[in-house]
Amino acid sequence: MEEKTVFQGKTKKENEYLIRYPQDGDAPAMCGYINELSKEKTFVRFQGEEVLLEDETKYLNGQLKKIKDKRTVQLLVFSDNRFVGISAVDLKDKTESHEGVFGISLSKDFRGEGIGKTLMRLTIGEAINNLPQLQIITLGIFGNNTLAISMYKNFGFKEYGRLPKGIFYKGKYIDHIYMYKNVKS
Repeated sequence: MEEKTVFQGKTKKENEYLIRYPQDGDAPAMCGYINELSKEKTFVRFQGEEVLLEDETKYLNGQLKKIKDKRTVQLLVFSDNRFVGISAVDLKDKTESHEGVFGISLSKDFRGEGIGKTLMRLTIGEAINNLPQLQIITLGIFGNNTLAISMYKNFGFKEYGRLPKGIFYKGKYIDHIYMYKNVKS
């Protein structure tokens, strides 16, 4: 897959970054990134587990096929050739094929610089433009991630459910919050 850059700009701290679709050869950078997040034990499903390059390569190949088949949009963020973030909207299948599941993450050093908002806006825009079946975007969020909840609300997401103690995080159970946004009427 040829490189498709969707954005180039500067962070609040004047660091240059670009946002692009994934391509063959990105698996090592993606693997290093997810393992960094996992070690940090931030608000992601991975909490210290290590992803093997072989597994990340399979994941990337699957995502590239889904992009080609118009079943996902995935964008990667790079700053100084360092992989620093990722976001996607993945369509479900069968009776839920109109629902896209949103996910986003950024490296610790790049949070709070405006990248997340730009990445979210671009990912949702690309999904609306490139996934013909997409009608609604959903997401799940750690109940104690108040910054992200606020950002999602600012993007028009609404809470539609809450699973009490649905996530085991740093030794205790917290709520799993579910949000949605209609993107086509």
